[in-house]
Amino acid sequence: MIALTVLASLLVLQAVLLGGAKVLRTEPMQERAVHVGFTTDEYSKIGVLELLAAAGIAVGVAVPVIGVLAASGLLMLLGGALAAHARAGDKPLVMAPALVVAALVTAYLIALVVTH
Repeated sequence: MIALTVLASLLVLQAVLLGGAKVLRTEPMQERAVHVGFTTDEYSKIGVLELLAAAGIAVGVAVPVIGVLAASGLLMLLGGALAAHARAGDKPLVMAPALVVAALVTAYLIALVVTH
């Protein structure tokens, strides 16, 4: 249960920080949006999805089905992020954060199944 809580906390923190920055349309997020071919409106909507994923992952510690659905959605967003970075010609180092978060989401899903 400790591993699940730690993983959920890390994922919630990451999703709230980056999703919130997208929703707030901070300058770095506006630049990233343009770089990967999105408008700031589209990127802001992605941020809303990240915030919803954060909420679902947090709730998922107590209600596993919500956690599975939220984590699955976040994995799809991360797949989209990787595709957008590849389309923009980014090097693997730029894609590394999305890969690390995808690994954390996968570990969260495994911990969720094992503990419930």
